[in-house]
Amino acid sequence: MSLAARVRSEFVASWHSFLRRRTAVFFTFFFPAIIVVIFGALVQTQPTGGGLFAEPKEYYIAGYLAVVVLFTPLSRVGSTIARHREGSRFEKLATTPLSRAEWLLAHSLVNVVVIGLAALLLLALSALVTGASIPLTPATLAIVPFVALGVTLFCGLGAVIGSVADSQDGVIAASNAIALPLLFLSETFVTPDLLPAWFVPALNLSPLTYFARGVRALTYGGGDWLTNLAVLAALAVAFFAAGTLAIPRTD
Repeated sequence: MSLAARVRSEFVASWHSFLRRRTAVFFTFFFPAIIVVIFGALVQTQPTGGGLFAEPKEYYIAGYLAVVVLFTPLSRVGSTIARHREGSRFEKLATTPLSRAEWLLAHSLVNVVVIGLAALLLLALSALVTGASIPLTPATLAIVPFVALGVTLFCGLGAVIGSVADSQDGVIAASNAIALPLLFLSETFVTPDLLPAWFVPALNLSPLTYFARGVRALTYGGGDWLTNLAVLAALAVAFFAAGTLAIPRTD
């Protein structure tokens, strides 16, 4: 089998495995929707009001997208690796031509498709529920590579977590412990001016920051999104490589 055929075969198997987990399918799309409803429609933004959600509603679109780009890959890929370890699946995969990089690539592509659909739902809900105005320009299509690279990056990190954690419960605990601080300390919902001045430079250490900055430049206020895309691409390659190396070797 060619590389493309091997990846396609694992992609199809992973896709059907995801569809069979109806609870996972439901919450993959329900969770981001409820985030938009709670923060966008119930809490609402209060420009000039000060504090949290004091920016225009378009400012927080990047944050809504960051939720699914961050949480879903970390938990799904991490849990899949932990489940494969417990079921000795990697020992079986070692008897096939499928390499660790190809396995992770296939699972990353599944997540890109799933989260891409969830991101599309989020954009539609943001416009319908909150009344946010999303610019419809050719540049807006750059959101697609931002989502794809962000998902790939956190699939790589999820692979590292899944390989280190001792169980699926451990994966969920570790994923949440990493994801929650990243979500609120990456220029998503908390603006830099609300943080201590000494901490602001640390925002540049979070890969999610570059995703949020780039998407926000495309959906609100303009700005340099190309630099953020380039940084995110470099980080995605690095984290994917780290995830590949972390996958248990049984050959």
